[in-house]
Amino acid sequence: MRATLDFLLYDWLHADGLNERERFADHSRETFDSVLDTCERIAREKFAPFNRLSDTQEPHFDGERVHLPEATREATRAYAESGMLAAAQPYEVGGMQLPCVIEMAANSFFSMASVSMGGYAMLTSGNASLLMAHGTDMQREVFAKNEFAGRWFGTMCLSEPQAGSSLSDVATRAVPDGADFEADPLGPRYRLKGNKMWISGGEHELTENIVHLVLAKIPGEDGKPLPGVKGISLFIVPKWLVELDAPHPDPLPPAGEGENGAHPLPLAGEGRGEGARVRLTERNDVALAGLNHKLGYRGTTNTLLNFGEGRFQVRGGPGAIGYLVGRPGDGLRCMFHMMNEARIGVGLGATMLGYAGYLASLDYAKQRPQGRPVGVGGKDAAAPQVAIIEHADVKRMLLAQKAYCEGALALELYCARLVDEEQTGSPEAAREAKLLLEVLTPIAKSWPSEWCLEANSLAIQVLGGYGYTRDFPVEQYWRDNRLNMIHEGTHGIQGLDLLGRKVVMEGGAGLMKLAGRVNQTIERAMQVAGLAEQANALAAALKRLGNATKAAWSTAVPEEALANATPYLQAFGHTVLAWLWLDVALAAHGHDSDFHQGKLAAARYFFRYELPKTEAWLAVVASRDATCREARAEWF
Repeated sequence: MRATLDFLLYDWLHADGLNERERFADHSRETFDSVLDTCERIAREKFAPFNRLSDTQEPHFDGERVHLPEATREATRAYAESGMLAAAQPYEVGGMQLPCVIEMAANSFFSMASVSMGGYAMLTSGNASLLMAHGTDMQREVFAKNEFAGRWFGTMCLSEPQAGSSLSDVATRAVPDGADFEADPLGPRYRLKGNKMWISGGEHELTENIVHLVLAKIPGEDGKPLPGVKGISLFIVPKWLVELDAPHPDPLPPAGEGENGAHPLPLAGEGRGEGARVRLTERNDVALAGLNHKLGYRGTTNTLLNFGEGRFQVRGGPGAIGYLVGRPGDGLRCMFHMMNEARIGVGLGATMLGYAGYLASLDYAKQRPQGRPVGVGGKDAAAPQVAIIEHADVKRMLLAQKAYCEGALALELYCARLVDEEQTGSPEAAREAKLLLEVLTPIAKSWPSEWCLEANSLAIQVLGGYGYTRDFPVEQYWRDNRLNMIHEGTHGIQGLDLLGRKVVMEGGAGLMKLAGRVNQTIERAMQVAGLAEQANALAAALKRLGNATKAAWSTAVPEEALANATPYLQAFGHTVLAWLWLDVALAAHGHDSDFHQGKLAAARYFFRYELPKTEAWLAVVASRDATCREARAEWF
């Protein structure tokens, strides 16, 4: 995997050229490789050996505490001590000022080694990054910097038991906490009451504190919540409340001592980049109602949290104390900063789970003898068996996995490279990168979630009956990966977002920018012997995609246009992946090594076996097929 990562980073994306920019001037190929080496080692030593343990010894709640394997604590501590939580942040925050594309590449090792144990870090980094973008100076100092330092972990709390993905139905309420609520140095102070479901990392004792970012509605002047998403605001709700500029505490007593299970906790933020000096004081009114028991991804706690139910009396009364982030009613805009980052992270996790299964099945296929070649007279039973990798159908399954997983990795790294362009490129380049990211983010989340899951299914198939047992890791990879089509916006929601908003926003500017880049690759490939066939196929697919987009919206009736948004998402994603594979093939062309020939073979597979599927998907989109839309509930 490392050889492919290096090829994509340096031979294809030329990431080492980023050190010519001021932000990355202290870096070089050597420093980038050092980060990758360190992360690869930590993942190999602290995460991978315990991936099965995190699955079999899933979190359990004894009514007071959540219990996790000690290996999870050691792994998350090693990750925090590596500095990766703040890898892309400025030096003054304690970061390394790494390019996003290098940060993403480094995190791929953890996603492959144990995606669920790495989930705490992904959430924390996204949480803190949101606060750096939208929080006040004090919120950055107290909360974000202590998260980047690994002292505290973070969550995102959106869904509710009755609402799910329908955020307009959020019922959690936030009311001002006292007449002086606007005078709190941590931000306008509110009391929250409500319930949040499916909260990953919502309760544990891996760190001193947990910083919840919670969506809640502030009632209007009549005391009633505003309809729809209006009134949804974002709040910092820490598990433990903090006191600023506190003196050093007494030695830490055993956990659980003190009123409400509280005890004086250590000072946070005493080192460079670790934020303001604070002391954790009393337990906030955030209570674990229970753990959700999942098919896979078990190493990350998944919780139902009750906010403000009164289990913990805070400063003399019930209600969880939270601090407003941004302006009232601005919650969704702020939260989408974290959600978009999380969606790319989900795509990377799905990619690396698929990749892990691919490598496991490849190793098995090379070692497992079974069957004999078929000659003119049939099989020679006296001949020795051959490794199953010699059979064409096994090669098909391996090529499919290679095409899905390496293509998905190229997609995630490309999106990360666009983040670097948006942040450090010229104004024109930054705007183009932003438009491209708007269009590609639904693909970066959804495509690996669907097709690297299929890769995991093929990995099980390569192993046959053994793959369906717990004696081999491929069944766990499939179970872990099945979550990724669901969380951070379900597959169907990504399709609605893409066709309903992203490709039509700003008059289709993002889609046109993407088409321009695809056409540049096509023009280059047309000049290369052996790639013209693929270039022509991609040109035809791009044309079909454009025509289908126009046809879907030709009646200007959203219900008709969006009824087949998921087939559109699939066709769009396959077209993007075909483009990326053609671009990667251009970088591999002209090299005779097995490594480069493998890249070219995967590209050929994708164009001949996968890209033709787009025609059927786009047919129902272009015709605004009503089969699903008009089916009555009574027919099922």
